[in-house]
Amino acid sequence: MGEWLAGPGARYATGAGQHAVTYVPARWSAIAPWPRGLAERSSVAATAISRLQVATTVRDAVARGEWLTALVAPYVWGQGTVGYGPHRLQEILADPATADALALASAALHAKGAVAAYGVLDGAVKGLGPAFFTKALYFLSLAMDPPPTPSPLILDQRVARVLRAHATRVGLDLGWEWAAGVAAWIWSDGGWSPHRYGVYVEWMTAATDQLASAGIGWPEAGQDLLELALFGAAWQPAA
Repeated sequence: MGEWLAGPGARYATGAGQHAVTYVPARWSAIAPWPRGLAERSSVAATAISRLQVATTVRDAVARGEWLTALVAPYVWGQGTVGYGPHRLQEILADPATADALALASAALHAKGAVAAYGVLDGAVKGLGPAFFTKALYFLSLAMDPPPTPSPLILDQRVARVLRAHATRVGLDLGWEWAAGVAAWIWSDGGWSPHRYGVYVEWMTAATDQLASAGIGWPEAGQDLLELALFGAAWQPAA
C-alpha cells in the first residue's frame, strides 16, 4: 500500500475526492431527473466526473429533497462508459419505491449508521443491488455534516474478490484446507447481507487505522482511499 500511495495513488494522498471516472452524457439522454452538476446530455464527448463532484451534486439534491436526483450522479459515476446502465437506471427511477427507500436509508444512516442504512436498501428496489446502492450511501454520507462514523463504503464485486483472496490466504496459512470454499461463500460476488456489510466496514476501518500508523503517509480518515486502492488492484493478497 505504501508503494501504491507513493506511485499510482500519489494524487489521492489527501483523499479519494479527486478519483474520477469517465462517462458519455449522451448515453444518458433518456434519464430524468438529471442533476444540475452533470454535463449536458447533448454532449457525445467523454466527460470526467470526480467523487468530489458527485458528492457536491448529491448534497445539492438532498438539500432540495430530490431523492431520485441524488441517486443519478452516483449511478452514472459508478457505471462509467460500460454496461446497460442507462436502461437499468430508467427502471429504477420509475419504481415508486425508490424515492422513499432512499429517504428512509438517509434517515437511518444519520440516526443509526451505515449498516442500518444498508439494511433499509437491501432488496428494497428491484434492480438496485448493493454494488450500486452502497455507492449511493457513500455519497449520501459525504452530504452530511458531520458525516456518520464509521462511514459507509462502496462494496462491489471487485472489492469482494480481493477480500475473498485475502480470506483464502489467511485460512490456508492456518492450515484450513476448506478456506477457499468458505471465503467464496462469505465474499461472494454479490448479495451480501447487512451483517456481512458490517464486517466489511469494520475490517476496512481497522485496516485503515493500521495503515495510518504505519508511517507511509496514509490519512487517518482514509477508509474510502483503501476501498479505492483495493478496487484498483493495489494489493494482491493471493500473490
